[in-house]
Amino acid sequence: MTRPTVRDSSSLAKGLSLLDMFRDGDDALTMRELARRSGLPTSTTHRLVIDLTDSGLLTRGGAGYQLGVKLFELGSLVPRERKLRDIALPFAHNLNEVTQLTANVAVRDGTEIVYIEKVTTRSLTVPHSRAGGRLPLYCTGLGKAILAFSDSVVIEAVLSAELLPLAPRTIVSPVALRRQLEKIREEKVAYDLEESQPALFCVASPIFDRAHHVVAAISVTGATDAREARHLAPTVRATAMALSRELSV
Repeated sequence: MTRPTVRDSSSLAKGLSLLDMFRDGDDALTMRELARRSGLPTSTTHRLVIDLTDSGLLTRGGAGYQLGVKLFELGSLVPRERKLRDIALPFAHNLNEVTQLTANVAVRDGTEIVYIEKVTTRSLTVPHSRAGGRLPLYCTGLGKAILAFSDSVVIEAVLSAELLPLAPRTIVSPVALRRQLEKIREEKVAYDLEESQPALFCVASPIFDRAHHVVAAISVTGATDAREARHLAPTVRATAMALSRELSV
């Protein structure tokens, strides 16, 4: 995704935009790289980076600057996600223990999912599923579980955009994806069978609030085995239903 440059925005917007220049997989960014990505003059970038570092939003690390712990502290104060995370965490732990697979919880932000919780299995590494990681709705089990029950405006926004392949088995046909969403609505289970990352499967189920609006999804992820994925569906669905009931109290 191409990020806009910020030459003509306010100092606050410019500072916040520098934080947005960090991408998944970035360890540390140099002052020069931050200036290049943002399109800001080096002198402006230098001044803003110093201010952001003083405030704890950036920190020195590696060969440059990293996102600071202050951002994590602020993120944990977001009311809805904080409540959801607090309620979902025991369910994710239980799902991890029962299945011995990595359990994830994610919410929707635009046409992407954002992971808010992960209970990991040491033998399995899923880079994008770290807390705060993002992936498209259309190629993840969590994303499709949420998308199937989202407003028609959200669904059409996803289906009308280009469905770029993240892996060889990513569904890139809007017609095929629409059919899959219909099935997800019937079964309340979504699958990612090597669609977002080769050699991995994901089984996900939607989480609803008291008004029966979809607010998140929970999943398990493991090494590729379609038969195992189908076998896990009742467990994941039951967990999501129990979590939805807890949210409705």
